[in-house]
Amino acid sequence: MLEPFQVLLEREVPTYAMSWTLERIYGRLGFGAPVLYANFVASLDGVVSLGPAPSAGSVISGRNPADRFLMGLLRACADAVVIGAGTLRATPGHHWTPAHVAPDFATDFAALRARLGRQPEPRLVLVSASGDIDASHVAVQSGATIITTEQMAAELTSRLPDSCDVIGIGDGSTVDMEPAVGALRARGYDVLLTEGGPHLMGDLIRLSLVDELFLTLSPVVAGRADRERLGMVAGAELLPEDGAWTDLLSARSHGDFLFLRYRLRRA
Repeated sequence: MLEPFQVLLEREVPTYAMSWTLERIYGRLGFGAPVLYANFVASLDGVVSLGPAPSAGSVISGRNPADRFLMGLLRACADAVVIGAGTLRATPGHHWTPAHVAPDFATDFAALRARLGRQPEPRLVLVSASGDIDASHVAVQSGATIITTEQMAAELTSRLPDSCDVIGIGDGSTVDMEPAVGALRARGYDVLLTEGGPHLMGDLIRLSLVDELFLTLSPVVAGRADRERLGMVAGAELLPEDGAWTDLLSARSHGDFLFLRYRLRRA
């Protein structure tokens, strides 16, 4: 059994009714709705992506059981998990479900979702302006909503399995995430989790669409040399004019890992 997280700091937050097991391990957790929250694991030097190498999060965290438990718990709370197509490509064989990353707690995650009135699994939402989606990926085969441009929507629909649906946003070459999030809200996805990658996070942060951030600090130094290794946000320069300041809501530790929860301030 996973040992409990140590609570270092906690401010008042909404609280879901969770099973004794989940609450014993993590403590209080909940969200108001609508909400969009992000979850990342980073090295001590700020690396979250190892370029084309697969499963960067697993490498950076060392598949830490506490990090994987929290990843599963955050997925269990969500109506949908939103990721970029690059994250899909970098993680072959992955399912963006709670039990995939923490199977020992599958029963508790399922009970929490039922108690919250969620569907049995969170909907996977893929964002890709180019339409570069691997239709054979197991997560796509299981069912996903793809957000792309109107130009790419028809072409994508013709080559995806029936378990998928496509939302076309705008007539440009990029996906505007503000109406994209609005389209997801219109479908009843009030509680959204994003797991990146950095370019998607950059778009969401730049548009002030992220409400909360969960950041796991792994006790490892990843380093940077010639290959591109991104931080949590890419494609958006915020400081010095428009830094996205935050309020620390909670801090937990588990072994040598730190688990931080922030609320994004609104301008």
